[in-house]
Amino acid sequence: MFTTEFTTAFGIEHPIVCGGMTAVGTAELISAVANAGALGFLTALTQPSPEALAKEIARCQDMTDKPFGVNLTILPTIEPVPYDEYREAIIDSGVQIVETAGSNPAPHLPAFKTAGVKVVHKAVTVRHAVKAQSIGVDAVSIDGFECAGHPGEEDIPGLVLIPAAARKLTIPIIASGGFATGAGLVAALALGASAINMGTRFVATTEAPVHENVKRQIVENDERSTVIVFREFNNSARVARNAVSEEILQVSSHAGATFEDIAHLASGQRGRTRVLGEGLMDEGMWWASQAQGLIHEVVSCKEVVETILDDASQMVRCLSRVLT
Repeated sequence: MFTTEFTTAFGIEHPIVCGGMTAVGTAELISAVANAGALGFLTALTQPSPEALAKEIARCQDMTDKPFGVNLTILPTIEPVPYDEYREAIIDSGVQIVETAGSNPAPHLPAFKTAGVKVVHKAVTVRHAVKAQSIGVDAVSIDGFECAGHPGEEDIPGLVLIPAAARKLTIPIIASGGFATGAGLVAALALGASAINMGTRFVATTEAPVHENVKRQIVENDERSTVIVFREFNNSARVARNAVSEEILQVSSHAGATFEDIAHLASGQRGRTRVLGEGLMDEGMWWASQAQGLIHEVVSCKEVVETILDDASQMVRCLSRVLT
């Protein structure tokens, strides 16, 4: 049992988090994460409307009596997203923990605070984490360069980023990016975090709502099986290495290339449908972290959490004997 600043403040049994993942953070996975004693986040914008989100929250509440949260990623879009309505759906459903990402969450904080909702904000730099703390969030999830998704443009790995953030912050820190094992949990705690966030590890579980080919591919892949795309457009993103991501790299490296040149390849809908849904692993872009090199089997969320905790406890005992 690991009791940390995070577990105490958020009422969670174990210092393990499954952050928001588009098309993956649904009730089936997040209820299983919660039932394992960790904190999972439904992904609000995976649902097509605030009303659909309210129904998904209700589904998750029917599947677990333990705490879970909702991720609200705030990004500029071609078609306006009714963020205020999604926020109200979260509050009206009685959810007590929210993970924000993307743009500054300040416009939403007064409503969340009034409703007693705790807010975790995702950041990729120390300065952004400090800013988030200054506007009143309750915790920061800080993404190292190893993470799936958007690691920012500064390429700072967790071994440096986590303790650098810990020097500047007084609120709980969730370490994110490349975590999948008990050793990673112990390392994160030693570096100043009070929990770890895992995405790719939870995708390779029996409850994850993705095709079995995706789960098997994560197990087969190693730490080299990702690439950074969109760097030329100042929107760096770590995705799994496959035929599509390699083609994106090739096309976007040409002088004068624009995002429109690779938009058909990078389509989120294409990745969700062809890869996550149909298991056609070279037919779309999909997200994965360098933690693939640490994932060797597909098991239940309960087994993932228990194994990490058991391994972390054993490692702490071994370190204690070394010190003695």
